Amino acid sequence: MTTSSSKPLVAILTGAGISTDSGIPDYRGPNGVWRKDPDAEKLVTYEYYMNDPEIRRRAWQVRRRNRTLTAEPNAAHRAIADLDRSGVPVRVITQNVDGLHQLAGVPARKVLELHGSARQFLCTQCGERGPMEAAIARVDAGEDDPACEICGGILKSTTVMFGERLDPMVLGEAVSITKACEVFFAVGSSLQVQPAAGLAGLAAEHGARLVVVNAEPTPYDDMADEIVREPIGTALPRLLGELAAPQK
Repeated sequence: MTTSSSKPLVAILTGAGISTDSGIPDYRGPNGVWRKDPDAEKLVTYEYYMNDPEIRRRAWQVRRRNRTLTAEPNAAHRAIADLDRSGVPVRVITQNVDGLHQLAGVPARKVLELHGSARQFLCTQCGERGPMEAAIARVDAGEDDPACEICGGILKSTTVMFGERLDPMVLGEAVSITKACEVFFAVGSSLQVQPAAGLAGLAAEHGARLVVVNAEPTPYDDMADEIVREPIGTALPRLLGELAAPQK
C-alpha cells in the first residue's frame, strides 16, 4: 500500500534488543535473563504464576527491581518517533512491554503491543486494572503478594504470559499491517517467538522489503533483503533517516 504522498507504509517489529540501551536486559541474547537464570521463565508462565504463591512473591520482587518503569527511550526509539513525525506512515508492532515507543513520541494508536504492557496491573478474577506503580507501592510497604482490593483475586501485570493467548484483535491488526506494508523492519528480535516472529516471513511473502537489524542470526535471515549486525542505537537512526530524507 502506497499513500497519496507516495511514501511507503513502514512496519517496524521491535523486540527486547531495541531496549537494552535503555537499561532493560533482553531475554535470549548472550547476556539475556533466561541464559543467566533459566528458572526465571517460570515467573512469566501463567500456570506457575497462578498456582504457586512463591513464584508470585518472586515475580513481585523482580517487578520492584526491574528498570522497565523508570527506563527512558534511547536513540533507536527516538529514531522511530522522528520517522513518524517526518510524514512517513509508520506502524510499530512490538513484542516489548516497556511502553518506550510511546514515551519517545510515537502516538499510542500507532503502536501495537503484542505482549501487553508492564505499566498496568490486572486482576485475574474481576478484571480490575490500575497503574503498576500502585501495586509496587504495596509491595514496598510489605505485601509479598498483593491481592485485588476489589475482589481479593490474584494480580498480575497486563503482559501476556507464557500459556496465555495474544489478544486476537491486536494480532489481527498486526497481520493486516504486515500484509499492507512496503518496508518491514525486524529490530532487536530473535524472531523465535511465534506468532510475532512469523510476521517477518509474512511481510516478505507479501512483497515487502525485509530488513533484519539484530546482533545475532535469526531464522528469517535467509528471507531478508538486508541484514544489519551493527548496534541498534546507531543502525536504526541511520536506516530510518534515509527513509525520512526528502526524495530527490
